[in-house]
Amino acid sequence: MRILIYGINYSPELIGIGKYTGEMGAWLAQQNQEVDVITAMPYYPEWAVHTSHKRKGWHTERIAGVRVHRCPLYVPRDVTALKRILHEFSFVLSSLVFWLRIFFAKRYDVVICVAPPFHLGLVPTIYSKIRRVPLWCHIQDLQIDMAKELGMIKNRHFLQTMFRVESHILKQSRVVSTISEGMVRKVALKKGIQSGCVLFPNWVDGAYIKPLPPTQSLRAELGLQPSDKVVLYAGNLGEKQGLEIIIQAARAFVSQPDVKFLFFGTGGGQGKLETLAREYALANVKFYPLQPYEKLSALLATADIHLVLQKKSASDLVLPSKLTGILAAGGFALVSAVPGTTLHDVVHHHQMGVLIEPESAEALKTAIDQALLSDLTGFRLNARKYAENYLNKEKTLSNFMQELLSVVGLPSPAFRTASSPSKVLKEDFADREMDSEKEKISLE
Repeated sequence: MRILIYGINYSPELIGIGKYTGEMGAWLAQQNQEVDVITAMPYYPEWAVHTSHKRKGWHTERIAGVRVHRCPLYVPRDVTALKRILHEFSFVLSSLVFWLRIFFAKRYDVVICVAPPFHLGLVPTIYSKIRRVPLWCHIQDLQIDMAKELGMIKNRHFLQTMFRVESHILKQSRVVSTISEGMVRKVALKKGIQSGCVLFPNWVDGAYIKPLPPTQSLRAELGLQPSDKVVLYAGNLGEKQGLEIIIQAARAFVSQPDVKFLFFGTGGGQGKLETLAREYALANVKFYPLQPYEKLSALLATADIHLVLQKKSASDLVLPSKLTGILAAGGFALVSAVPGTTLHDVVHHHQMGVLIEPESAEALKTAIDQALLSDLTGFRLNARKYAENYLNKEKTLSNFMQELLSVVGLPSPAFRTASSPSKVLKEDFADREMDSEKEKISLE
């Protein structure tokens, strides 16, 4: 197949959408597919173009067998709603340099558009119509819904316009996919994409990210003592997570110097968090940069407690991608989630973490207290088991490949035959639901 992937984030970004899109592109190339990508200069989550790509214009490079067409874009230092809109539109305009060539020079078998930004699908829908190519829209975050719920955009008319544009793109797509059951329900019911919305979850390489003993962690490198208890948050330090409560919880442990709160990451909210830690003179809070992928297992093994936090208003609009690595590493997680959401239900059913009320520093403090005094072995074993059974990279991407073959109409003896564009991922989703119910019964 000739596959075109269009998205603002791609490898070598270490976390978030870029990580998964990059792994997807590389995996497809390994299956002897011809893969092209139109994307931006790498900038996330630092919100600064990586040193390797600074002062570069439009160019093409090869990453893991994939032709990656890079476009310059505006990257704001201070991320506001308006600046983010300008940032995203600058990429759309910049990417037209490659799109104009493609419109007249090359016909792909399928175009995969990765959102957010939601409006990236506008150009692919035109290409899809003109060249009669199926369009697959994959949603990692329900961006407009989240901007509305978090109060990032308050203008009602502007929101309505964005929802109409989003609806047009989704209805023009042959397949719409997203990463959790709750998000599938929202897209199907709230956005009216009932016949073509499928589950395409994020994954983890369980052979690479795995449980390690403390001696192979980063504890020695960080100067930690064997007796230290580590509460870890690793990932994007953004606004949708509500991370200020970690600083508030850390204040309650200043009298226990062996309890350390470590942040690994960067993002738009980092400055605010560092300022709060300085104002409270918290010696038990430390900030570190993102670690390379090669160190991820060692980083995850450093923690006694992992934090997976998000605001109430972001429930079922995003699914924290960091959780896949924590589960594969057999980590114990404190997860803030609202009952009835996918995140809450999955963690509860599989007993692979402790659930707490979102945006509550008191609930977080209490849960940390209890976890530090408890035997967490059962949670850790369940976490690893879930990753092995449901987050397997090879199985997830093989099902996705079959879906692509079905959409394009190219059968392959290496995969199961599907009779409809959404059958394979729906079958896998049903299998997971059935297994989940069996495990739930056995736990009860």
